[in-house]
Amino acid sequence: MRRLGCAAFATPELMPVVAIIGILAAIAIPKFAELTRASIEGATKGNLGAIRSALSIHYGDHEGFHPYHPSALTANGLYLRELPKAKAPTYHPDSAAVRLVESPAEADDAGGWLYVGNPGAADHGSLYVNCTHTDSKGSSWLAY
Repeated sequence: MRRLGCAAFATPELMPVVAIIGILAAIAIPKFAELTRASIEGATKGNLGAIRSALSIHYGDHEGFHPYHPSALTANGLYLRELPKAKAPTYHPDSAAVRLVESPAEADDAGGWLYVGNPGAADHGSLYVNCTHTDSKGSSWLAY
C-alpha cells in the first residue's frame, strides 16, 4: 500500500536513467582522455617554442652565435629561469634533459630535448623533442 504524499521512484523507473548515464559516461570518458593528451602535447609545443624564442634572442644578442648548450640560456635568468620540460604523454616521463647531437637523426627516443650544439653542423642551434613517436594527430615529435 502506498502512503499519500510520499514521492519515490521504483526500480523499473530508475533503470532507464541509469542506462542513459552509463551511455553518456562511456562516450565522455574517452573524449576527456583525448583532451587531456592534447593539452599535454600543447604544453610541450609551447615549451619548445619558448626555448626556441630564447635561442633566437641569444643568437641576436651574441652577434650570430648560438650557445653550445641550451643551459646557457638559464645563466643569470637572462633568457629563461629554467629549461622547461618536454612532455610526451604515455611515452616518456617529463624531462628537461638535453642531449647534444649532430643532427636530429641521432634521436634515441629517451625523452627530453635534442639540441644541435656543434657549430660545424648544418642544423647548429636547432632544438627538437627527443621522441620518435607520433602525437595524437600522427605527426612525429621530431617534426616540430
